[in-house]
Amino acid sequence: MSAWSAARIVALASALSCGLASTALAQKIPDRPPPPENAVPQRILKVFPFDTTWTAISLNDKPFTGERPSFFLDKQFRSRGFSGCNTYSATTYSMQSNMAVGPIATTKVTCDKALNDLERAFLTALRTSQMWELKEGKLVLRGPNGVLVFERSL
Repeated sequence: MSAWSAARIVALASALSCGLASTALAQKIPDRPPPPENAVPQRILKVFPFDTTWTAISLNDKPFTGERPSFFLDKQFRSRGFSGCNTYSATTYSMQSNMAVGPIATTKVTCDKALNDLERAFLTALRTSQMWELKEGKLVLRGPNGVLVFERSL
């Protein structure tokens, strides 16, 4: 190897090591001070209130009368409850404020026509619910077939 080549290799190695060192220094992130105590988080993650029984108050602003439907969702995404005449179960996924309710299985108790119609409307609104929110302590489910409002059961 010639002296000129060796000098070029040493110079190149020196330049590279200086460049890597300056890059490492440039990438060092300074310590950030903690946020003030009264700072509002930029994004609050919403978590569904699992393992809580909810009793229906209204469907599309019409109050339920008599024995009211209910809704319960556990952490394994199994929902179940009373639909007005029968009991039901379904798989229900919840993420942030969105939700998806799978096909609903029900018992086959026979009820009068008015109660069957009310039950069908409840189950249709529940099955097509796409969004949920907690508003003033009430659970609100929204979808193209209606708005269901529930209160926490004892």
